[in-house]
Amino acid sequence: MSRIWVTGYRAYELGVFKDNDPKVAVLKYALKQRLVEQLEQGMDWLITGGQPGVELWAADLATELKADYPQLQLAVFVPFEDFGKNWKEANQAKLAKAKSQADFFAATYKGDYQGPFQLQGYQDFILEHSDGAVLVYDKDFEGKPAYDDRAMTTFQEKAPYPVNRIDMEDLQEYANDYQEAINEEKWNS
Repeated sequence: MSRIWVTGYRAYELGVFKDNDPKVAVLKYALKQRLVEQLEQGMDWLITGGQPGVELWAADLATELKADYPQLQLAVFVPFEDFGKNWKEANQAKLAKAKSQADFFAATYKGDYQGPFQLQGYQDFILEHSDGAVLVYDKDFEGKPAYDDRAMTTFQEKAPYPVNRIDMEDLQEYANDYQEAINEEKWNS
């Protein structure tokens, strides 16, 4: 696999309203572990969207990982051109940062939001132009990623499409690992 779609919960769905929330560090730690696995298996494109939360955290991580994996490219796609224009200024800045860091940026539809068909078309486009996914989603904790999960499952009926899911149990294990790493770092200081 070379092109991996990374998506998942929006920040608000995880109760994250500030960048310094400890949950962000754990989520980025978990994502980084999974992305390194993907890189070791040949990923050279990380494809993500512009939603605040998992998608923009993944874009940040891609930029960070390029230091050790210079072959890694970042593509950021949004469902329409004016995506994010009504967001709070801080979230607009995060999207602008992801756009500026991306090796490729595009909207799947020209113009403003016109209807749900654009979101469906966006999913279809990403599925057709990726070789697998990393999805932060747990079926027991509904949220917007349920739509992506269903789209991926439907797509898997037509073509091989591996989905590497990170659920709440995985996140708890990563939280424990992250805390151990911090404690070890403090101990060794």
